[in-house]
Amino acid sequence: MSIINNINKVFDHRIRLGIMSILMVNEYADFNTLKELLGTTDGNLASHTKALEKAEYITIEKQFIGRKPNTRYSTTQLGEAEFKKHIDALEKLIHKQ
Repeated sequence: MSIINNINKVFDHRIRLGIMSILMVNEYADFNTLKELLGTTDGNLASHTKALEKAEYITIEKQFIGRKPNTRYSTTQLGEAEFKKHIDALEKLIHKQ
């Protein structure tokens, strides 16, 4: 089996890689936090979070804080497992002589 078999196409884009990296070390992050940390636009972030949600790698929770809408994201067990496999595959690829 080739090392690159565990490289996950869902994580190919830098924004998705960034979203997952942030969520792996935080219990959750809200839309504005992700947008600020990743330096991306609303539309760009929304499309990438939808792609990760469709793959069932993150969950999206919408709520109101006071009168303001708030959207929070967190990883699923599947998302964490797949991201770890992806990172392990990249590390093996980098360290392969």
